[in-house]
Amino acid sequence: MQLSISGHHLNVTEPIKGYIAHKLGKLERHCDDISSIHAIVSVEKLLQKAEATIHVRGADIFAAAEHKDLYAAIDILEDKLDRQLIKYKEKNRGR
Repeated sequence: MQLSISGHHLNVTEPIKGYIAHKLGKLERHCDDISSIHAIVSVEKLLQKAEATIHVRGADIFAAAEHKDLYAAIDILEDKLDRQLIKYKEKNRGR
């Protein structure tokens, strides 16, 4: 799995990169078809945003989250992606 992290109006530090890699690395336990993940963290006024696109075989899964705290936004993002990956996996299992 290839992971790319970028920041918009924000310097992405090593602790932020490590936290994102740890959280998004957990997604591999649900689906082995993940080829790459592109995560973007940004700041708009007082809101911290985290968004990610996961490239899996046959689909692209996108989710975004906003919160006052960047780490909380990353946690919310991971929950959303987790639910979408489980839904994708169940959908493909039926075929």
